[in-house]
This record gives sequence, C-alpha cells and structure tokens, in this order.
Amino acid sequence: MSSTLATVLSAVLLVAVLAGAVVRPFGLPEATVAVPAAGLVLATGAISLDHARAEAELLGPVVGFLAAVLVLAKLCDDEGLFLACGAWLARTSRGRPQRLLAADFLLASVITAVLSLDATVVLLTPVVFATVARLGARPKPHVYACAHLSNTASLLLPVSNLTNLLAFTASGLSFPRFALLMGPAWTVAVAAEYLVFRRFFADDLKEGTPGRRKAGTGTETGTRGETGAGTGTEPVDMPVFALATVACTLAGFVVASALGVEPAWAAFAGALVLAGRALVRGRTTPLAVARATSLPFLAFVLALGIVVRAVVDNGLSDALGHLVPHSATLPALLGLAVLAAALANLINNLPAVLVLLPLAAPAGPGPILAVLLGVNIGPNLTYAGSLATLLWRRIVHRHAHTVDLGEFTRLGLLTVPATLIPAVAALWVSLSVFGT
Repeated sequence: MSSTLATVLSAVLLVAVLAGAVVRPFGLPEATVAVPAAGLVLATGAISLDHARAEAELLGPVVGFLAAVLVLAKLCDDEGLFLACGAWLARTSRGRPQRLLAADFLLASVITAVLSLDATVVLLTPVVFATVARLGARPKPHVYACAHLSNTASLLLPVSNLTNLLAFTASGLSFPRFALLMGPAWTVAVAAEYLVFRRFFADDLKEGTPGRRKAGTGTETGTRGETGAGTGTEPVDMPVFALATVACTLAGFVVASALGVEPAWAAFAGALVLAGRALVRGRTTPLAVARATSLPFLAFVLALGIVVRAVVDNGLSDALGHLVPHSATLPALLGLAVLAAALANLINNLPAVLVLLPLAAPAGPGPILAVLLGVNIGPNLTYAGSLATLLWRRIVHRHAHTVDLGEFTRLGLLTVPATLIPAVAALWVSLSVFGT
C-alpha cells in the first residue's frame, strides 16, 4: 500500500472508530467498529505486524489493570460503599445545596483518584441523582460535577485514569514520585473547578430554591425532604472490609512500584479478595464478576491503540513533531498542555495521549506530565473529549435528565482555562522544588 493511501485509510478508520464510540449505533459496544478497523489496518499493511504487536504489549498491562479496577469498583458497590457515600452526602449537606456541592467535589475527587474515573461516572453519578432527589435540590450542578471531576480529579495517582497509566509507564517515575509531583496540580485544579461551579450555578445553589420538573429535563420536584424517599440522612453501615481492601490495594500499588511490578497485579489482588468474599457469601456469581471486567470495552481499548499507532506511523507523528516543545520551562509545559487539550477534544483523550507520549518522552517526565494535564482537563470542553464523559452522558439520559450541549460547552469554556493554567503552574513549581 502506498504511503498516501495508508495515511488516508488509517485516518478515516480512526474517525470511524471514534464516531462508533460516540454514537454506538443500535446500542452496540464500542468494539463493534474498533476491532474490525484494527484488523483492516493490519490486513492492508497500514501498520506492520511488529508495530501492532508492540502496541498490544504496551497496552496489555494497562488493559489488565483496567479490568481489575472495574471489578474492584463493582464489588465495592455490591458491598454498599456507594450507598454509604450517598448517606454521607445527605448528612454532610444538611439539606443545603452549596454544602452538597462541596461534599460532591470532595467525594468525587477521592473516588476518582482511588478507584478511577469509571467509578465516579458509573457508580457515583446514580448515587448523586438519588441524593438530590431525596433532598429536593436541583440536580444540574451536582451531576455536572461528576462529569468534570471524573476528568479533572483523575490527575493524582497513576491508577486514577487509563491515560495516567500510559504516562506513568512512559515517565519512569515511581508511584509515590508521580503522586508527589501531581499532587499540587490536582489540588489546584479541583479547587479552581469548584470556584467556577459556584459562580456558574449560583442560581441553582441558592438556599430554599427547590427543584422544579420541566418537560423533558428530569429535574426533581418538591422541596427538600418532601420526595417521599426520606431525608437521606438515615444511618448506613460503612463497609469496613471493602474500605480496608481498597486501602491495602493502594498500599500494594506503592510496593509494586518499588519492586518494579506492574500495578495491575496489585489491582488484581484487591479484586480477588473482594470477589472471593462475595462468592463465598453468595453475593455475586462468577458470571457477574466476568461481566464487570467489561470485555468489549477492553477489546475496544486494544483495537483503538492499534488504529492510533497506524495513524502515527503514517504521518501524524511527523506533523505534530515540530509543535511539541522539548524542554520543561513553564511556557513549554503550558504550550504542551494546551496542545494535548486541543488534540483530546479533536480525537479523544486516549488517542491523544498515545500520539503525544512518544513525542514528549525524550524531554523527560515534566513534559509527559504536562501532556497528562492537557488530556485529563481538556476533555471537559466537549462530549467527545473523553470516553468517561460519553459514558456519563448515557447514564444521565437514563435518569431522564437532558444535558444541554450549549450549557455544557459554556461551562467547559470557563473551567478548562481556569483549571489548566494554574495546574500547569503548580506542576512547574513541583518539578522545580522536588525535581524528577
């Protein structure tokens, strides 16, 4: 195949794969388009077998980790962890919308950092819907917080996001070092996001403003505590075993990093402990555990990686090479983060990080982490920026709540610059103080 034809074919297939993930025709899984596309770039020679194998070997541990974390999060939900989170939200807020938003930010940030962004989107979002319904609050600011924090709050740990794992592998940093360097950026970004939310949703967060149902919006009716579901402040037993398992799993990540072991093994151990307990007690089945791994989505990630590698091999790397700064100065880090954010909104954050990491890696960990800031914060601008946002949108629609594209974009235009710029500055300070 000629180089021109290979370039066109790989680019068209990448667009088709991303469109399939966004639209999901007939409700089919994302892998329905991605897997045949990966087979096509291989069959036509748009990517060599060696390069496809190398990409699969790179993504293999990442995909294994993702499967283990999905199981871990699902089993934590089965243990009642997210039910307890909902009760905590209701108690902490005391029926006040502003306090509820602050509690949402705290809880979503911790869950995203520890159990990954998928747990926030898939498991916490329904809990937030139920909580605001019980309290009679307007759901919009609280539900939007789940979407934004699934991206922004995933900066802290290597295990918080699939993009983080890829960057972690490329950076050569240890688990504690990664968290140390990204901690200030994570804190600053979440705080900036919260301030923007307080201003943007000021009317929805006013005291004594009950939710009102409008046609097609799914906004809850009534005043706080009058929905018939109670106040949401009833005590709920905290699942101590699940919390202890998660804590031990986090400690396992640190130990595994020190020993040079893939973090997937620590995640697998945590999932195995919870799965074994649930199976013995009859709370789950082997089939339910297997389903929790979301095998079609894992296949999508692998196939997407191969298609993206074909695009990179056929010209995209050369086209972007001259745009990527090769230093860790503040302007260079900011430029790289902005480039990563823009690319994430054009082709989704997972392909963006796969494209940019090889270009940024020669300059060291600093530029790699700047790419991570861009691909994690930038997707808050558009629906297609991250897979997590697409998934969040589907969950919101299941609750009969309409997400307005214009409003989502306006909020993103405010939050992305307000969080990305100070986060990059905080990263630069971390690199200056702690080094790499």
